[in-house]
Amino acid sequence: MGQQMILHVTLLFLLLSLCEGQSSNPERPSCQSCDRHLSCDCTRGGFTHVPIVTDRALTLDLSFNNITTVTDDDLTGHVRLRALSLHGNRVAVIHPAAFDSLWSLEELDLSNNQLTSLNPEWFEELGALLRLNLLHNPYRCVGSTPEFRGLVRLRRLAFGGPALEEIKMAALSGVTELEALTVHANNLSRYESGALADVWPLGRVTLSLHGPFLTNVALASAVLGDVSYPETPIVLEDLHLIGNGSVQPLRAAARRRVRYLTFQNLSVSDEAIVGVLEILDGVPVTLFSLDGVTLTGEGRWEKASWADTSSMDEFFARNVVVLDVFKFVSFLQLKFLLQYPRKVSVINSRIFVIPCASTCLMSNLQYLDLTDNLLTDMTLVETLCDGNGTLKELRVLNISGNALKCLSTLSRLVVTLHKLTHLDISRTRYSSMPRTCSWPSTLRYLNISGAKLTTTTPCLPTTLEVLDLSNNDLQDFTVALPVLRELHLSGNKFLTLPPGGWFPNLQTLTVQSNTLNMFHRSDLQSYPRLQNLQAGQNKFVCTCDFVAFLQSSIKGDEDVRLTDGAESYVCDSPFYLQGEPVGQVYLSIVMCHRVLFVSLSCGVALFVGILVCVLLWRLHALWYLRMMWAWLRAKHSSRRRRRLRDGAGSEALLSFDAFVSYSEKDAGWVETFLVPELEEPREADEDSENRRAPRPLTLCLHKRDFLPGHWIMDNIMSAIERSRRTVFILSQNFVQSDWCRYELDFSHFWLFDEDIRGEPAILILLEPLSKDNVPKRFCKLRKLMSSTTYLEWPQEEERRGEFWRTLRNALKGEEDE
Repeated sequence: MGQQMILHVTLLFLLLSLCEGQSSNPERPSCQSCDRHLSCDCTRGGFTHVPIVTDRALTLDLSFNNITTVTDDDLTGHVRLRALSLHGNRVAVIHPAAFDSLWSLEELDLSNNQLTSLNPEWFEELGALLRLNLLHNPYRCVGSTPEFRGLVRLRRLAFGGPALEEIKMAALSGVTELEALTVHANNLSRYESGALADVWPLGRVTLSLHGPFLTNVALASAVLGDVSYPETPIVLEDLHLIGNGSVQPLRAAARRRVRYLTFQNLSVSDEAIVGVLEILDGVPVTLFSLDGVTLTGEGRWEKASWADTSSMDEFFARNVVVLDVFKFVSFLQLKFLLQYPRKVSVINSRIFVIPCASTCLMSNLQYLDLTDNLLTDMTLVETLCDGNGTLKELRVLNISGNALKCLSTLSRLVVTLHKLTHLDISRTRYSSMPRTCSWPSTLRYLNISGAKLTTTTPCLPTTLEVLDLSNNDLQDFTVALPVLRELHLSGNKFLTLPPGGWFPNLQTLTVQSNTLNMFHRSDLQSYPRLQNLQAGQNKFVCTCDFVAFLQSSIKGDEDVRLTDGAESYVCDSPFYLQGEPVGQVYLSIVMCHRVLFVSLSCGVALFVGILVCVLLWRLHALWYLRMMWAWLRAKHSSRRRRRLRDGAGSEALLSFDAFVSYSEKDAGWVETFLVPELEEPREADEDSENRRAPRPLTLCLHKRDFLPGHWIMDNIMSAIERSRRTVFILSQNFVQSDWCRYELDFSHFWLFDEDIRGEPAILILLEPLSKDNVPKRFCKLRKLMSSTTYLEWPQEEERRGEFWRTLRNALKGEEDE
């Protein structure tokens, strides 16, 4: 029994181990796409598991991968993470503690995944969460448990999708206020009244209720009634209003006195439009917006002419499509709609003309936006009633993105608009300006960006405070605008900044994406009041002055601030700095102060040269060098002469018994004592009767025996080679005098080499002289005095006979033996 129990426990343990091994995550990949702002972009990387990234990351984007599971340790350690996006994956399983370590998380996007239910445990530790997106997941119910109970700081919430069928009372439990609420519930079939009514204040609400609007009016009314407040903008998406019945849910919003109503992606018939206008009768709707609308009728809305729409202040329509444009009637019968709005925008709706009669109906119009339509100069004349000043209250006119070509026509049409302050004619076909133009004296803002202008003229109004000429083909701009505060010239072909004298009040200048090479402090000083500059994304030549000035501006040390960021300023040349941010460039002093560097270098080099010369002179380096050269040359000459003798098979010719080296100051002793004694022996010096008289010796003296016209070193070397021995007359004069024959003294030093003759030199000391008194540069002499016996000149007469006999014997050597 005990063995069976042990066996069962063992099998159970192995089974558990196997299950654990099967459930463990495989080795996780890593993502290295993090920038210097600690933002990690790991989108479309093909990841099947949450990759490993630095735990210092502030944002992590994992959108559009193939992640299916988020485990409890995938995000461990990311306590600094602010934003996490898993949008567009296949996440079906999230561990209850997967987000527990994300204490600082402010934004979480789980949209477009495979979550079949929402677990409140996911969000329990996300106390800092501000934005949560749960759209387009296949969960069917929200509110069965209080999913968002801990998200007290949540301000933006989006949930729902095609699978959402039920919203219960606890749907928003725990959420105190929202800036934006988005609910996609096109297939909603059950809704507990009041489920979305507990949040206040409630900002913009976006609802997709296509199905309920068509099939369940009560449900759509309940949802719309719970989120409608006077100051809450209501956005209704993906509706198909085909009859009077389909618009009835709007009565719930009308009863709550909504003021801002927007329809997006709307398909609507004439009957439905009439029904909407009747429902809004007397309701204080100030903004009525249509974004992406298809009109299936013919524009016959006169049946609602009795409705009170006097509160409508702004009408906005974008991407309007009329299915049967040829049957669509004129707006002449819609005075009840057109006479009240002060702001009208009809954008990208293929409008090619508004009849002057219709324009005259808009008597209160102050803002007109006809962007991206089909207006031409001719149809604009009709739209603005040939400049008769119909739109007397108009202050802002935006006709950008139309096929306009003649600027003089436009100026003629608007000159009578005496309240016009803003005019936007960007992205048109203006390629030139007339020399002069007439404009309303009230015009302050003019936008002609994205046209084809190559030059500018005084046609521009002098009253302008803001002028935008971006994305044209301008190379210069020299029009006097005395009150201009902002000038935008990005995307042109400027090589230099325009002269600041033309704009004495300019405060903001943008010249990005031009062909600027550089600019300097003096260029900006010509603008008396300039404060903000955007000049990045140009091809800068990073000279020393430009780099120093720009780095100073980046640090805030200059009067003008670079408001487009240091990263926009990148070097284009020189080549070795191409692509480098100007703020991080370091240029050496050699490049930046070349004249000063050369001057200092020359000065330092001169000083060092003088110092080296002094040191060399003090250390007798020149003496050593000259001695070395003399010795080498003498050696070479000696070897050459030996080779010549060896080739001829002859022996060296000895012409002298001794070569005598001495100081000029000791010449008197040499001539008085040495020469007479050795070359002219006297009778008194003869030996006894049994010995013959001393033989006269021949001495080589430089004064007497050197050949004139020969290099002195050759004379010395030749004399030594032709002499049996070398005699040096040493004295204080020899080692301490200025050496009147400096070259001879150099040579003496190197000729002490015993290898030249094979016989040691004979040293004669005229006066006491120790080795320590000899300068160190005479190293051979010092060595010779240490290893060779020398003769001392006796001061006593009786000892001189012995001195001469010893000297003669040394000179005769083996010859007389």
